[in-house]
Amino acid sequence: MAQNRTPSSAAVGWTGFAAFMMFLLGVWWAMAGLAGILKDEIFVVTPKYVFKFNVTAWGWIHLLMGIVVILAGVGLFQGAVWARTVGVLIAGISGLIAFAWLPAYPIWGFIFVTASVFVIWALTVHGRDIAGG
Repeated sequence: MAQNRTPSSAAVGWTGFAAFMMFLLGVWWAMAGLAGILKDEIFVVTPKYVFKFNVTAWGWIHLLMGIVVILAGVGLFQGAVWARTVGVLIAGISGLIAFAWLPAYPIWGFIFVTASVFVIWALTVHGRDIAGG
C-alpha cells in the first residue's frame, strides 16, 4: 500500500550521513585488508590474542567486509533494503562499542551512542526516503 507522505529531511540527512560514513569505513577496511594481504609485516602481532588468525587471514576478512560495507553505503543512496539492514547492524555495533567507551570517554561515547541511535532511526523509519530525496 503506497502512502502519500512527505520525506523527512532530517531522516534523509541522517541516512546520507550513514551512507557516506559506511562508504568511508568500507574504504578504510579494504585498505587495511590490502595492507595485511600484500605486506603482512605492517601490523604488530602480539602473543596475547583472542582469535588465532594470521595477518593475511585478517587482511582477507577486512578486505571482504570493506567491499560489503562500500556496496552497502552505495546501496543506501538508492534506498536498498539490504543496505539499510547492513547499516542498522553496523550502527548497532558502533553504538554498543561506544557505550563501552562511556567510562573512559564520556563525551565522545555519548556523541557516538546518540549518532548511532539517530542513524538506526533514520534507516529503519525513513530509509527509503533518500532514494526520493
